[in-house]
Amino acid sequence: MATLAQPIVVSKPSPFVSGPVMLAGRILFSLIFLMAGFTHFSSQTIGFAASQGVPLASITVPFSGILALLGALSILLGYRARLGAWLIVIFLVGVTPMHKFWGISDPTMQQMQMIMFMKNLAMLGGALLITQFGTGPLSFDSPKQ
Repeated sequence: MATLAQPIVVSKPSPFVSGPVMLAGRILFSLIFLMAGFTHFSSQTIGFAASQGVPLASITVPFSGILALLGALSILLGYRARLGAWLIVIFLVGVTPMHKFWGISDPTMQQMQMIMFMKNLAMLGGALLITQFGTGPLSFDSPKQ
């Protein structure tokens, strides 16, 4: 009996393509943490976190901002990026539960909080991938030829 299945040939991506693509990915991934990290020093963000039951919000919220900024810069520059990705993982594990969409009765707010929750889960997945695979070429961590 003949089969139609053909072996799948997987080739390595060209370094001329993968380097710029991975750099663009690092830039795009880091942007949200760089922008959000600075907001963790504002009284509005600290007040919101306190209203959500975050303990010691005046300390933990700025600390989370530091985690986000250091992790984002590390990934962006590709310097000790695996460690930076772990900082982002810690940040996301800490802030994601604040988006309690399951306990909100207003449909619009429930949808918004669910989107934020799912966005954080997606970014958590990306950060976990970086902890294992690093940042690729065009980074300080990449092996020099």
